[in-house]
Amino acid sequence: MNAPQVDKSLWKARDDSAEQGDTRRLAHIVEAEAGQAGKGESVLLGFACDAGVARNQGRVGAAEGPAGIRKFMAGLPAHGFERLLDAGDVVCQGDQLEDAQERLGLRVAGLLEQGARPLVLGGGHEIAWGSFQGLARWLEAQGDTEPVLVLNLDAHFDLRTGRPGSSGTPFDQIARYCEAQGRALQYACLGVSRLANTPALYARAAEVGAVWVEDRDMQERHLAARLANVDALLARARHVYLTIDLDVLPAAVMPGVSAPAPYGVPMAVVEEIAVRVKASGKLRVADMAEYSPRFDVDGHGARAAARLAWQLMAP
Repeated sequence: MNAPQVDKSLWKARDDSAEQGDTRRLAHIVEAEAGQAGKGESVLLGFACDAGVARNQGRVGAAEGPAGIRKFMAGLPAHGFERLLDAGDVVCQGDQLEDAQERLGLRVAGLLEQGARPLVLGGGHEIAWGSFQGLARWLEAQGDTEPVLVLNLDAHFDLRTGRPGSSGTPFDQIARYCEAQGRALQYACLGVSRLANTPALYARAAEVGAVWVEDRDMQERHLAARLANVDALLARARHVYLTIDLDVLPAAVMPGVSAPAPYGVPMAVVEEIAVRVKASGKLRVADMAEYSPRFDVDGHGARAAARLAWQLMAP
């Protein structure tokens, strides 16, 4: 397989090299990932896909998300980074969603085999079924049957049972897969909006043994309690897949999504949970979904997504 090509047009930042000290930004240290990731090193991977959102009757545009987030990551300072590895994009052609998800799974599994920690930028939340396929493939290759925690920060359960798959079905697909394989799975969805999920979706969440917390109980005043909940979930798992649907954030912070949240979970809460999961040492793969530049306002959403990506990738 040819080495991925980094689109340098996305990685541009001001040059402060005339100033004293370390003035590097991520754009100055980005490299194409070509199978050389170090153990535990983060690698960026894009999933340029609108098919799942289109199938779910949403506003398309998330295929442009990986490029949009990279542009805002480029100017962030490289505190602690020696390099940033970019593995390019998996691109979904038209409605060929299942093919794209399988290819994403293969790329994620390959990065895990290197010992790397993939951070995948979407794309709609159909990214989750692709990312999880990669984690499952890697675990199966090792004969590892230890419990997996799927931690979803999201306004939606995304447990729709209809097929074909879409951005609304990935966690139902994951649950059915794990049931068929006899794999222990804990699905947790934090930030659920009661006004964005039908009673049928709550019932399906109960059927799969999901743990959930609604957005009203995910505010900054609840942070200590929510971190304690996360710690308890982490203690029972050996491997963690963290997925952040950016529509969990309030619309004022994240306008650039298919379904902006009128209430949402504060950025401070989302970031603290993400950092706590990363610090556990159990995080295997993470992704961020649903960012759509065409619906953003003055780059507000891109800046928030870039900050979260930086926190998840930082050494």
